[in-house]
Parts: sequence; C-alpha cells; structure tokens
Amino acid sequence: MTFAGRVVRWQRTHGRSGLPWQDTRDPYRVWLSEIMLQQTQVATVLDYYARFIARFPHVRALAAAELDEVLALWSGLGYYSRARNMHRCAREVMALHGGEFPGNALALRTLPGVGRSTAAAIAAFCFGERVAILDGNVKRVLARALGFGADLAVAAHERALWAHAETLLPRRALREAMPRYTQGLMDLGAQVCLPRRPDCPACPLRELCVARREGHPQRYPVKTRRIARGSQSLWLLHARAPDGSVWLEQRPSTGIWAGLYCLPAFDSRDALRGALPPARRRELVDQEPIVHALTHKDLHLHPVRAAVSGAPVRATRGAWFASHQWARLGLPAPIRRLLADG
Repeated sequence: MTFAGRVVRWQRTHGRSGLPWQDTRDPYRVWLSEIMLQQTQVATVLDYYARFIARFPHVRALAAAELDEVLALWSGLGYYSRARNMHRCAREVMALHGGEFPGNALALRTLPGVGRSTAAAIAAFCFGERVAILDGNVKRVLARALGFGADLAVAAHERALWAHAETLLPRRALREAMPRYTQGLMDLGAQVCLPRRPDCPACPLRELCVARREGHPQRYPVKTRRIARGSQSLWLLHARAPDGSVWLEQRPSTGIWAGLYCLPAFDSRDALRGALPPARRRELVDQEPIVHALTHKDLHLHPVRAAVSGAPVRATRGAWFASHQWARLGLPAPIRRLLADG
C-alpha cells in the first residue's frame, strides 16, 4: 500500500473526528480554524472557535466588525497579529473576491496572514486540491518517515522537504482522499508521532519509517537554530476612579500587545511615578507581580495601584473604562485577569 493510502486508511478508523471545523467544505470555517490552530492546541481553540462562529457566522459578518470587537473575542488566545490579519483578510475577501474565498492554494496565498501551509490546508479540505501542508507536526511525521536529516532551519532544506511532501500526495479520488490524507497527517503528528514519546507500534507508517528502523525517531526533525529566550519587566499603572472605572490606553500598532488596550506601561517604577502629577505620587500601592510567558520571552509585570480621579498620567492617550465595557475591548490575557481580580 502507498504512503498516502496508509494515512487515509488509518485516519478513517483512528483519526480525530467530530471537531467543529471538520466535515465541512466551507472555506470560511476551515480558514478560521487553521488560523486559530497556528501554534495553539486544539483544546484551547474549541471555545474560541465556537464564540467566533456564533458572533461572525460568515466572512461578511467578520469583515463588517470593528477590529476592537475582533480583538476582544480573541483576547487570551495570543499571537494577536493573527487576529489583525484575519480581520484584514475578511475585508479583502469581501472587497476583492466578492465575498468568496479563492478556489486554489496559489490564490489563497495572496490573502493577508495566509501562508503556504494554511493555503494548502484550505485548498485540500475544501476543494480537494492536490497540495501539501507542512506545519510543525507534519514536518516531524515526514522527516521521521523519510529519514530526512537535513537542518530545517535552512530554508533550502525546508523547500526540499516540501518537494518530498508533494511526491507522497494521493493521486486518485482527490475530492475525498485529499481531506482525509491532510487530516491524517495532522492527526498522526498530534496523537502518535509525538516529539518525545512516539507510539511507533500504533503508526500506520511503521513499516516504511526510516527513523523507526534506525531506532532513534527523536533525532528527527533536525532544526539547529534556536531563538534565545529573553525577559522584560514592565510596571503597570493600575489607576481606578471612585466609580471603579480603570484607565486604559491603546498600545502602539507594533511591539508587544500591538493595538490592544492595556494599563499604562513603563520600563521602571520611577518612570511610572514620574508620569503622574506630583499630587498623585504619594499613595501608590505595589500589587503582586505577574509572570506572563510569551513565545520567546517572559514578561515580568509589576502592577502599581493608584486611586485617582481625572486623567492619571500626563500623557492623556487613554480613557476611563467601566467594568461593563471591558468585555468589548481587546485586552491582553494577564490584564483582563488583573482587572477581574480587582
């Protein structure tokens, strides 16, 4: 049996089923799930996906929404550039494609935030196009099965793995086989061909797998370049008015939490204190620090409480927001939790 045939047969019996974005050929729903699943676990995405579909059941509704509302629903899912690109993409689909997603991977790649693997997934699931995906899980499955030991940190080597992936694709009954095969590779990476403890006896590719034959599947894939993990400290002015409103500022369009609403942030406590008018510097209360992990750095957040009225800082880039308004704002997850805790 061929490589693709083994994956298709295994997926039919053992793969994941019943996820809310499966068993549909609606490009909008598949696109939404693919964007959310980038670097995010399925269990985390499920609730977010349900809320997005309830609020934005089609691309027209998403395109008509304000970005702040999109970011508010996305709050806590992380990688907020995905939400901004998603909103841009919806508007581009409406403006340039008459509200219909393009029907092939090459055209899909012209949309904001849609890369090669995402475009291929949409095209395979919705149109049965014979195109290869290559997300992190699939790279691991293919590298082990093929014994592909070249360093995937090198762009030329990744392109070579793409070429190998394309030769393994199904060749018949593509309308049914491509969605099943594509889902099967994803499922193998998520359920069987795990990074540290692969379940080789349960794998439909075990008889073909070079890494299993060598006895060292953990050696694949090879990717030597690592981004050094850093850290950053921020002091947050947690200013509350007598009515319980909180002063929030919209972050710049680039950098950490770009475009989200946040407590005013400073690089030091002295800088925070210096931004306050002299009369408001006396009764500052340091709250419990928070450590928040981003992809490549840890944020050490130091909230400083102040009970004030009027604009609390000299640079009045923000406004007071009452508690009933917070749900409609795009807020970083640690800020939302801090506000909820009072």
